[in-house]
Amino acid sequence: MSRFTVPPLPLVFLLMIPGVYGQYGWDVSYSSTHICALKGSTVTMSCTFRYPTGYQIIEAFWTKTQVKEKHEEFPDLSKDPEYSQRLQYLGDKQQNCTIRLSHVTQKDEHMYCFRFITDKPDGKWLGYPGVTLTVTDLQVEAPERVTEGHNVSLTCKSSCTLTDRATFIWYRNSQPLTERRDGNNQLLLQSVRREDAGRYSCALHGHSYTSPDVQLNVRYPPVNPVISVSPSGVIVEGDSVTLSCSSDSYPPAEIRWFKGGTYLNYGETYSISNISSDHSGEYKCKSRNEHGEKYSAAVTLHVMYAPRSVSVFITGSGEILEGDSVTLICSSDSNPPALNFSWFKENQSSAVGSGQSFSALQSGRFYCEAHNQHGSQISAALSVTVLHGLRWHVWLGITVAFVGLFIIIIIVVFIIRRKRRGAKAEEATVKQDNLYSNVTEMDAYVSESAICDAAPYASISSSKPRRDGDRDAEEIQYATVQHHKNKPMKRAKESENQYDNLRIHQPAAAVRRLDVETVEEVSVIYSHVR
Repeated sequence: MSRFTVPPLPLVFLLMIPGVYGQYGWDVSYSSTHICALKGSTVTMSCTFRYPTGYQIIEAFWTKTQVKEKHEEFPDLSKDPEYSQRLQYLGDKQQNCTIRLSHVTQKDEHMYCFRFITDKPDGKWLGYPGVTLTVTDLQVEAPERVTEGHNVSLTCKSSCTLTDRATFIWYRNSQPLTERRDGNNQLLLQSVRREDAGRYSCALHGHSYTSPDVQLNVRYPPVNPVISVSPSGVIVEGDSVTLSCSSDSYPPAEIRWFKGGTYLNYGETYSISNISSDHSGEYKCKSRNEHGEKYSAAVTLHVMYAPRSVSVFITGSGEILEGDSVTLICSSDSNPPALNFSWFKENQSSAVGSGQSFSALQSGRFYCEAHNQHGSQISAALSVTVLHGLRWHVWLGITVAFVGLFIIIIIVVFIIRRKRRGAKAEEATVKQDNLYSNVTEMDAYVSESAICDAAPYASISSSKPRRDGDRDAEEIQYATVQHHKNKPMKRAKESENQYDNLRIHQPAAAVRRLDVETVEEVSVIYSHVR
């Protein structure tokens, strides 16, 4: 078969008509010479052809090769393995030359021409230029910086103008959206929120192809930072602990750590190796970015540890008397607090008591051991000394005996002094009686008249001494002189009755000076009584 050459036509004329017309009635007409198809979609290339009468069509096909070697034919596109399963000829061999190409890809971007061959050697025709196919994809165009509260517009774009009247569909995180559309290929988000952040894509209605996802990040300040502790549960002294601070914010916030009000470090995590009780306390993290800052709620670390700083102290003195007791108390620092205590005496293997306090009854050195679920520790020993001496009830008996003896001595002294006073008074009375006996003897020598005159003083008596208040002095208050005669005269009786009670009162001072001389003076006075 000889090479077919298209008759020369003016170039301007070829560009002005949608088909390629040849001389003597040969031509191919295309409905569209440029097609923009979405990747993965199906494209229909419509055309018609004509040829002069007297010819009969033997072959009609599409090809993408515009230049062929001598004595070779243009390759049939339907016989190409890359197209055979996707290309469908919809025309006939009379006039219609339409084809359909499905699942187009970027490799399908070519110029496609219709070729027909008749039964005569000069009856071959190539519809050149043919249909240029451009394959495009979809891209979502979004602003780089989106701040919470602002309005945002997203655009679904293609590299060429799609020939179909396209209806766009929008997706966020693969879920279709129903938000308002601003234009055919735009999505408007008013007063954008942090919940609007996500992966956005677009597609054409009726097409399976969807654009690649574009991440929309909404900028906002940190919200609700939260601290997690690893490992969780009970923390024992010596463990390793990691604190992690998670914060919802964009852009990602800078994290700073605090214990109480003291700054510790920065970073999303804060690790403590070989933790001790000094690490117990409240921890916070502060999340901060260019839009604001926020503190987390406090997390308290309680570090458990075995008893330490165990010591014994005593209530009162370490020296006690035999029979008494002294109380020893065991103290310790531990978490949780120690509840079990054991007491030991040096040089003894078994415990002598239990409980936080212990009563020691004997001399020795005592120590305690404090226990909790994390361990135990022993205190230093404390000495207790028992003094051997009289017990309290013995001392009480001795004291009572001394007091009783003192009272008896006072009573005896009092009785002795009283007897001595009685003896002195009795001695004075005897001396007075002797004095007045002399007066009686002298009466024998007086006359009768004198006797009569003396009758009033015939009876003299002495009263016993008496105590006046707190004074011990003796006082002679009255003296009675008695003189007895045989049947005295009546006058003498009368005189006797008149002076029957003659009482002599002495001053107190005189009484205190009562002695023999005083008695003698009284005797003198009454010796001249007539």
